[in-house]
Amino acid sequence: MPTPGALETSSTDSALAPGSARSLLITILGELVWPTGEPVWTATLVHILKGAGFEEQTARQAIARASGSEWIVPERHGREVRWTLSDKLIHIFETGSGRVYSLSDPFSSWDGTWLALWTSIPQSLRGARRPLYAGLTWAGFGNPVPGLWLTPHVERAAEVGRLLDELDLRQHTVAFTGNLDAVGLPREEIVARGWDLDALRTRYEEVWAAMNDLRPAGDDEILTAHIRLVSEWQEFPRVDPQLPEALLPDWVGRRVARRIEAFRAEWTPIVRRRFGELNAV
Repeated sequence: MPTPGALETSSTDSALAPGSARSLLITILGELVWPTGEPVWTATLVHILKGAGFEEQTARQAIARASGSEWIVPERHGREVRWTLSDKLIHIFETGSGRVYSLSDPFSSWDGTWLALWTSIPQSLRGARRPLYAGLTWAGFGNPVPGLWLTPHVERAAEVGRLLDELDLRQHTVAFTGNLDAVGLPREEIVARGWDLDALRTRYEEVWAAMNDLRPAGDDEILTAHIRLVSEWQEFPRVDPQLPEALLPDWVGRRVARRIEAFRAEWTPIVRRRFGELNAV
């Protein structure tokens, strides 16, 4: 866990969630290592995680667990080790980054069509329930009434099809696309019932307030603030359905995402230069 002293004295301290060493490590790998295509030294990763407030032992445990999960591949050079991203992790970054970058998109092109899904999970496949719900939430589905999942993101049908195949649930699922009819719930009620937007709005407002307090001084503090802010940003697609402007006008999540993008654009040259210095042979 982050050490109290580090969080109390850093000028980047704020209401930003400190995150776990694992989540910040993944952000470092995706934000700093992946774009270079080059390996990263253990010492570099440890230095950055310590700057974020983690003990060295915790940082090294996170690296070891990432290796155990086959996210990074070791290459020993004497007593030192450097790490290359695995194909598995690169695939995760390639498929997930677009979802993060689209958080600021108002999705104004939505034509009113929904993708609807009804799945009956047999007792023999009850273990598929949790990964199904997690996958549907990631794809932006809401659950306004029992058994029915809806999303305005009809372009994600192929993604959902792969999920159903992985869980062996295709033969237990009915899916279709279409518009709402006046005989049923209005779309405002579907939005209210389908997603816990109040809690999400509160978290976005906390992050907005935290960004007001971000005043990192020096390259290392900018690096720490950058990683923490991007790590926070990357968590939102798990809970933000990215509803169109027509369903959720002036959504705070889009404003937060645009502001994070602005910080990221400002800080990236500094952060990548500092990372290159830390990771130099």
